Amino acid sequence: MTQQNPEIGKSVVAAGICTNYLEAGEGSPLILLHGSGPGVTAWANWRLAIPELARHRRVLAPDVAGFGYTERKTDARYDLDYWVGHIIGFLDALDIERADFVGNSFGGALTLAVATRHPDRVDRLVLMGSAGARFELTPGLDAVWGYEPSLENMREIVDLFAYDKSLLTEALVTSRYEASVRPGFHESYSALFPAPRQRHVDALCAPDEKLQALDKSVLLVHGRDDAVIPLESSIRLHRLIPRSELHVFGQCGHWTQIEKRDRFVRVVEDFLAKP
Repeated sequence: MTQQNPEIGKSVVAAGICTNYLEAGEGSPLILLHGSGPGVTAWANWRLAIPELARHRRVLAPDVAGFGYTERKTDARYDLDYWVGHIIGFLDALDIERADFVGNSFGGALTLAVATRHPDRVDRLVLMGSAGARFELTPGLDAVWGYEPSLENMREIVDLFAYDKSLLTEALVTSRYEASVRPGFHESYSALFPAPRQRHVDALCAPDEKLQALDKSVLLVHGRDDAVIPLESSIRLHRLIPRSELHVFGQCGHWTQIEKRDRFVRVVEDFLAKP
């Protein structure tokens, strides 16, 4: 019997793009938006958190346009306008009027863009190791976005993501490397954030005045030892967003949802359950 690829879930046409997504649980909708690492998929980012979060919610985790198993349009111009249009199209295709969001890294910046441009579609926001505020490009993020496929390069990338090096098994490195070289994956990935890369950090930023005017409850979660997106990014967002709170995990890198999964889920669930 052929084993099904767990990264491939359901499919829906969203904003004209055939979109791969995972779905679990029942109840009010919770959208999970992944980060931008090489070979990333919704499953790779959220596989450990989805079963926990789906105990009380309808969890939906799409592969964002340009990533994973979602269709890659040959004429796509990947920017916030395109990505926001895709996510709004995803909500429309599934008849979801409003949802809570959890955004990781790049997915956090995308969540903020959705919230500031379409506030009527968003309730609460959780931003984890999030971009979306201006910061100086880190060597870690430069390496992630500049990745060229090899096992050694993937080993170095994975090493950047986690504080707890015991998580960095050779099996994990191999699986992420193999994901990064699937047909079409690296070709599209290398076109997303070409050098010089500070401009891409800046392009993902929401304007300060939009953040200051954001009337949403926002939970910011960050690993203190994040080598990819600096803690200062979440501190800046916390200062700008009026109804925000910040939870910082010590001895934790960029993979909060993996390194601190149980506590991460508890913090998120407590926040989403607030009246």
